[in-house]
Amino acid sequence: MYDNVGRTSEQIHAYHTRSATSDDLYRWAKRDAEAFRSRHSLPSASLPVPDLGPYLKALAAAETPAEFSSVTNALLDAVEPLLNTVSDYLAAAARWKGQNRGAPQGSPPRLLRDAASRLLTALAMAADADIQILRAHYDPPPDLDALMEQARSSHPTPPAQPPPGQQPGSSRPRR
Repeated sequence: MYDNVGRTSEQIHAYHTRSATSDDLYRWAKRDAEAFRSRHSLPSASLPVPDLGPYLKALAAAETPAEFSSVTNALLDAVEPLLNTVSDYLAAAARWKGQNRGAPQGSPPRLLRDAASRLLTALAMAADADIQILRAHYDPPPDLDALMEQARSSHPTPPAQPPPGQQPGSSRPRR
C-alpha cells in the first residue's frame, strides 16, 4: 500500500502518472551538469536585494502624491538596472540555440521571452500608476459641466432679433 503522508500533491500526482517531479528533474539536471559547472563557476550567493525598510518607512510617512511619487521613483530607480539585466538574460535564454524561431505559444522559448517582457512591463506599469496619481493631483481633468455653465454665463444669449428688414413697431419694410 502506498502511503501519501508527508508527500506533496506534485509527488502524489507524479506517482499516479509515472512522471518525474520538479525536484527529480532538478536533481537529475544538477547531476548531469556537474562537469559543466566545474568548468563554469557561477556565483552561489543570491544577488543583493535592496533593503525595503527605508522605502516602506518613507511610504508610510508619505502624505501627498508628491511624497508618494518620490518614494516610488526612488525604489523603481534602484531596481531598474537589476530588472533590466534579468530581462536581458531571459531574452537571451529564449534565443538559446535559435529555438525561439517559430516557437509556438506556451513553449519554453515563448515563456522565457514573455517573462523578460513582463519584467519590464511591471516597471512600466508602476511608473504609469505613479504618473496617474500625479496627474490626478496636479492636472485633474476639467469638470465639463462647470465649463459649460461658465461658457453660458459669460456669453449671455442675445435677445431675439426681429426678422430682417423690419424694425420693432414698424410694419413697413426697411430701405
